[in-house]
Amino acid sequence: MNKPIITRFPPSPTGYMHIGNVRSCLYGWLAARQTGGKIILRIEDTDKVREVPDGVEIIKKTFTDLGLDWDEEYLQSERLAIYREWAEKLVAKGLAYADPYSPEEVQSFRELAQKEKRPFLYRNHRPENPPTWEYKNQPLRLKSSPSRKEWHDEVRGDLSSGPESQDDFILIKSDGYPTYNFAHIIDDYLMEITHIFRADEFISSTPNYLNLYEALEITPPKIVTLPPIMAPSGNKKLGKRDGAKSALEYIEEGYLPDALLSFLAMLGWNDGTEQEVYTRKELIEKFSIDRIGKSGARYDEVRLNWTNGHFIREMPLDELYKNVAGYWPQSAQASSDSYKKSVLSLIHERLKYFSEIPELTEFFFSEPAVNLELIETNKQLKKIAKPELLKLLETAYDALEATEFEAEAIQKTLNKLLEETGQKPAVLFSIIRIATTWAPFSPQLNDTLAVLGKEVSLARIKQAINALG
Repeated sequence: MNKPIITRFPPSPTGYMHIGNVRSCLYGWLAARQTGGKIILRIEDTDKVREVPDGVEIIKKTFTDLGLDWDEEYLQSERLAIYREWAEKLVAKGLAYADPYSPEEVQSFRELAQKEKRPFLYRNHRPENPPTWEYKNQPLRLKSSPSRKEWHDEVRGDLSSGPESQDDFILIKSDGYPTYNFAHIIDDYLMEITHIFRADEFISSTPNYLNLYEALEITPPKIVTLPPIMAPSGNKKLGKRDGAKSALEYIEEGYLPDALLSFLAMLGWNDGTEQEVYTRKELIEKFSIDRIGKSGARYDEVRLNWTNGHFIREMPLDELYKNVAGYWPQSAQASSDSYKKSVLSLIHERLKYFSEIPELTEFFFSEPAVNLELIETNKQLKKIAKPELLKLLETAYDALEATEFEAEAIQKTLNKLLEETGQKPAVLFSIIRIATTWAPFSPQLNDTLAVLGKEVSLARIKQAINALG
């Protein structure tokens, strides 16, 4: 990739951006930034029926929050005169015609083909003497010239298709808006796009696009077909029902942009090494089209969580503290910055995404409710008789009451308790941890007790003793 690559982000404002859309844009962004090329944000807002309120803002926020910048920006709805001009060129050459049929008539043609067990092709019903095309009144269709088509894909190699794959598709709808099939080809040419990064679902449409390129007498950009992102099961393409969220949802839940980009980049690409995470700078340096795979990449949220956790652990505590400002539980509002930072330091190593913080830290800021079920269902504690658990807590209370409440001193006391009681850490530490947090999980016990403080820790142990007694 020596020559500057010019590519585009071409989202439609029809809802939130799926991670598959973001990955396509990411690959183009990496290629352009690596070669000193250009990124064009082109909002393809020609389907007004499906457009959602604030759809354009959602797109821009997604890219901005991910740190994917662009060099130029266009709205297709502001370019209607351009598409009409190119459409009229095709009409003048006899390569496009007005569609005289009603939607009901087209449907009847479709049903006839189905009845006769043959593929529906509109060109089989092409009118002999179509009416003069009236802009914003009738659809305009390409007068296709079906033939064998051969093309090169930068990932899939040489591909081909027969004439049966080509039809008279609509260029301009009756509302005056172009279809995607027409507008993107005109825009790619005028914006001097060199590479198109797109999903594999467009392969079947490529012969129709090639037909239009020929009619317009323009050379297609290079096509880079990306492998599909598969569901966690690996047996189908990832869909909304498979648990994947929009890119903005991940960001709102506290996934770091660089972690998301590293994870998405590796869904279909690798640099041939064993490296598992990449900084943004490394992705720009190492990305190459020839390392994009052909086979589907399985979406694995466990892997995403691991990747995000890695980037969180790499963050200095002060920087992390600034990033998590909006994620603390409501009960933390009255606590000091130093106290919250102490709590954050305890979960820093195990935090996978920021929205976990309330669940992981609530017991540091408010009194947890006693939940004896945590003891009754604990793998180790459920084997111990209640009187013995009570004795362990009473012994722990006495020992901790005489301890200086600093993490190292607390750990020495806990170790000594193990010797005196003859219990396993899984028993002794678990009963103290549950008694002081009433949470399924918590950070290392001595650190947790030190941050909670002596008064709170002892009061909670006493409360547990009363609850068990």
